[in-house]
Amino acid sequence: MKAPRWLQRLGASLMIGGQAVSAIARGRIGMVDLVQELLEAGPGSFLIVLITALAAGTVFNIQVAAELSKQGASAAVGGLLALGLSREIAPLLTATLLTGKVATAYAAQLGTMKVTEQIDAITMLRTDPVEYLVVPRVLAMVVMAPVQCLLFFWMAIWSGQVSSTLLYSIPPSVFWNSVRVWMKPDDLPSMLLKAVVFGLMIAVIACGWGLTTRGGPKEVGASTTGAVVMILVSVALVDVLLTQLLFGQ
Repeated sequence: MKAPRWLQRLGASLMIGGQAVSAIARGRIGMVDLVQELLEAGPGSFLIVLITALAAGTVFNIQVAAELSKQGASAAVGGLLALGLSREIAPLLTATLLTGKVATAYAAQLGTMKVTEQIDAITMLRTDPVEYLVVPRVLAMVVMAPVQCLLFFWMAIWSGQVSSTLLYSIPPSVFWNSVRVWMKPDDLPSMLLKAVVFGLMIAVIACGWGLTTRGGPKEVGASTTGAVVMILVSVALVDVLLTQLLFGQ
């Protein structure tokens, strides 16, 4: 019995990801392409991350601060917001935003190159398409995903502090003291570890789906959609595992 198409593509993506990681370990990195991909995965996505973080921090804080103020526990608002952001919201929302902004570009670009036989031309020129096309994208996402996640976290915390002060009269000193008391030293490193894993998954699956596109130009759209769905499902499942490993004790 033949394996489902999505499972075949997932297996191919994992093999492509393994080749890319091996090439990175051997130092086979095109610096010009890497800089271009870093700009796309980083500064090209900063504005979306900042706006979403601003909204997420404010909305989450309104929900938390409103309830805790009623219970007379407004001093815990900052700590709860910081824990929620660092352990779950920041890495997950950052991964979702990068999937929509960067992974779609990766899948569409490589899918178009595949159906227009540009990948075959690269191979005929004795250039490894994985080293030339996948390595810069994977490395760019692994580097920029934690940077974006940290940016999301600090913007959301700052917007939460401003909203709690303006709307619920919680002094900034009380808010930040709560953040310091509630957060553990390993919360931020764990958040960044999640972001690195998610960044690697996003790049590998997006590139894998792009390189395994078959048919004509119409299939590029289907590949892009399929990559986004697979990334979101995979990230959600891996997030459960990472949360249990990092915070389940």
